[in-house]
Amino acid sequence: MEILGTSLRICVDDLESAVDTYERLTGEQAQRFSQAGVSVAAVGCFLLMTGPPQTLDVLRRITATLAVKDVAEAYATLRSVGAEIVAGPSETPIGRNMVARHPDGSIFEYVDRRR
Repeated sequence: MEILGTSLRICVDDLESAVDTYERLTGEQAQRFSQAGVSVAAVGCFLLMTGPPQTLDVLRRITATLAVKDVAEAYATLRSVGAEIVAGPSETPIGRNMVARHPDGSIFEYVDRRR
């Protein structure tokens, strides 16, 4: 499985203020989407998220988001090393994703961008 990049997950109360800050820091425009009641803005390597507190509590448990070439390939590799697939694979507005708990207990989201 080839890991193409990593995104840092940041849960925020005020998405608009955070987007302004991170766009200025990175010099990049935010790409926005919503999923399962959570509003997301991807700015450079940062994923800014806001939504209901109980949902954000779950999202905070995920260490990072890893971009991969193909979620199906990542699924097979993760299962072969004993990882537990916690959610997915699922279609999202920008591709497919899944969440996996590694044998050491770390939790990561894996995404591929199909659009």
